[in-house]
Amino acid sequence: MSKVEDFLSGKEEEEIVEAIRQAERETSGEIRVHIEKTTPIPHYDRALEVFQMLKMFNTKQQNGVLLYIAVDDHKFVIYGDEGIDKVVPKDFWKTTRTTIEKHFKSGSFKEGIIAGILKAGQELKVHFPWQINDEDELPNEISKG
Repeated sequence: MSKVEDFLSGKEEEEIVEAIRQAERETSGEIRVHIEKTTPIPHYDRALEVFQMLKMFNTKQQNGVLLYIAVDDHKFVIYGDEGIDKVVPKDFWKTTRTTIEKHFKSGSFKEGIIAGILKAGQELKVHFPWQINDEDELPNEISKG
């Protein structure tokens, strides 16, 4: 079994998907999580590739957030599309990264992912509140590479 398959249990994945649903309940923003074993290219560049592969740039308000994790590399990237990046406080990505990292360092991967998702969801809610005609534009399940 690869480390990607061992990284989270099925129950933990379900809890993460539920956190995504909870975070998106009050916003038009979209949050995705992608987990893979490793990448031969810089992690930020790979996160951008995954962002495009998952068609996250297709959201109406450019308000998608991707949490990309390379398990064997012990690296992660949190990436927000142009719409959200323009409106969040300057230190938002850094503080979100720190929140996730704190949990990851203690081996609490599910907790770190959920904390990052909920933090992103709170910020999305402020800048992109849910409207009556909003629809879930992207799937909530965890993608794997």
